[in-house]
Amino acid sequence: MAEIKVDETVDITDKVCPLTFVKAKVTLDELDDGEVLAIRMNDGEPVQNVPRSIKEEGHQILKLEDNEDGTYTLYVKKVED
Repeated sequence: MAEIKVDETVDITDKVCPLTFVKAKVTLDELDDGEVLAIRMNDGEPVQNVPRSIKEEGHQILKLEDNEDGTYTLYVKKVED
């Protein structure tokens, strides 16, 4: 798979649900249509909830990558409604 071009990165490893999604959504809202956001988050609740919530918002999940340090990076493409 080709390398994903990331336009913006946000680290939410210091947040707890529901603030994890709120911070990710605020950053995503600042992007232009088609831009890609990389979201670094902890394993557990964020990995279960953030991708689902972002998908419900209508954005495209490109990839969820295990960083092998207890964190994951979620790649999201912004899709305007």
